Amino acid sequence: MKGLLLDRPMGRRELLGWGAAALSLRAGARQKVLYFTRSAGYEHSPVKREGSRLALSEQTMTEMGRRAGFDVECTKDGRVFDGDLSQYDLFAFYTTGDLTQPDALQTPPMTAAGKRKFLDAIAAGKGFVGFHSATDTFHSKGPANENQKDLDPYIAMLGGEFIIHGAQQEASLLITSKHPSVRDLGMGEGIAFKDEWYALKNFAPDLHVVLVQETKMMKGECYQRPNFPCTWARAHGKGRVFYTSLGHREDIWTNPFFQTITMGGMAWALGNVQADITPNIDKVTPQASQLRY
Repeated sequence: MKGLLLDRPMGRRELLGWGAAALSLRAGARQKVLYFTRSAGYEHSPVKREGSRLALSEQTMTEMGRRAGFDVECTKDGRVFDGDLSQYDLFAFYTTGDLTQPDALQTPPMTAAGKRKFLDAIAAGKGFVGFHSATDTFHSKGPANENQKDLDPYIAMLGGEFIIHGAQQEASLLITSKHPSVRDLGMGEGIAFKDEWYALKNFAPDLHVVLVQETKMMKGECYQRPNFPCTWARAHGKGRVFYTSLGHREDIWTNPFFQTITMGGMAWALGNVQADITPNIDKVTPQASQLRY
């Protein structure tokens, strides 16, 4: 299947369902999103700040919030999780590495207690949205090229874990859901982007897969495996979790189709729209856990 390649700037009239997704956000009291972009590993360009200026993804998230009617607080300070988490309706992560450890930028790390508070807050009903390297955060113990049974609690919440990636390339993603994140894309079977694609493992058995990584035409040894999930939704206790592996490239963040996916995923994770998230991983990616052909 060949998806629609999105490689050019698009005008406001081409935003497809972005406006619809944004308008679906709850009227009344403004909701608040904490966008956390600390990099204890590699720092991606969409979260890299120049001086005090917000990074591109932070600017994009803030603008999406302005248009949709929710507030966005951007930070790289891990101490925020020791504070009052009740003020946030959703946590969004574009992070790398063990966030309780020091980083090259000397940003304050998350404490072990803060990590527990954060995970407990999601289980108690807060929303979570993870972008790209959110799966390259808090790794489980064990060989990188194998699935593990004993997962880091963060990975267990998220629903999948990064292994490795190959060269950037165009790849097709199969749409396997009517989730709000893809419902308004205006295409039936799939979509394609040029990005850096993650090979993933340790999938939760209850994933509701939204987009599938179609590996057949991909170049690189790490992609020589059956199709696997790359965007999904799941419940974590009373909380709602949404993840997409998209987001390495800056032009992905300015792409209206990506913004549509993001806005729909956030609207659902915030609890403003409903969706059927019946687990479908065994149906749409039955060999997802097979890491090699």
